[in-house]
Amino acid sequence: MGKKATLIYELKNLKKVYNNNPILSIGRLQIHRGTIYGILGPIGSGKTALLRMLAGHDSQSEGDLLYDHSEFQRSWLGKIQTPDEICFSGQHKYNKSQIVKSYIDFCFPNRSRRILKQYFNGSVSKRILPLKIQNLSPGQKAWLDTVFALEQDPRVLIQDDFSMLFDSEMQSIARRGLRKMNKNLGTTIILSSINANSLRNLCSVMVYLENGHIIKVRSGSTRNQQNKKHTGSTRNQQNKKHNR
Repeated sequence: MGKKATLIYELKNLKKVYNNNPILSIGRLQIHRGTIYGILGPIGSGKTALLRMLAGHDSQSEGDLLYDHSEFQRSWLGKIQTPDEICFSGQHKYNKSQIVKSYIDFCFPNRSRRILKQYFNGSVSKRILPLKIQNLSPGQKAWLDTVFALEQDPRVLIQDDFSMLFDSEMQSIARRGLRKMNKNLGTTIILSSINANSLRNLCSVMVYLENGHIIKVRSGSTRNQQNKKHTGSTRNQQNKKHNR
């Protein structure tokens, strides 16, 4: 398979402007299938704007953003039709008046027992279960969003501000879940953070943003494992999944 065929996103001369204020200016960025990417940068560097465009929740002001070699489809009104195979964590439409545990039982009737044991067995996470979704704190809501994302089978998983509000146990569970999703399903994962340490041991590629510009791209500490993973039979399984 050629290098071009492994791309799932390709950005060229991409710019985003809000109210005449430049937010992003990216000459070129390529994102490859089945790889975990980290988008790093301080507050205001353009991370969220970039992730929203990759997820199909916003459009660029100029330039090209190709997903699977094509632009996102649009409705006759010009609105982006976000592919169902892209999961942008935090965008699930909850029944906010429901209790968390009841909602999990409703959404995952055959998996709820395993989900409760796997994700809500810690001293902090356990407190979330009896609360109404509308009453969750930002950190509690972020954990519920992460659980729902990990329990899906997306082609691409995008998560902003990864693990920023999690305790150490939540971070460990989330990392294991993301690695498993990437390894077993070949999911392309794109995470952002202001803290490089939260992503360095998880991501294969680290993209650093500053003032809306990419200032450097570096390999993460998992690069060798990722390269090894994309050979032999695993590659055949991923090709089958991602070319369906």
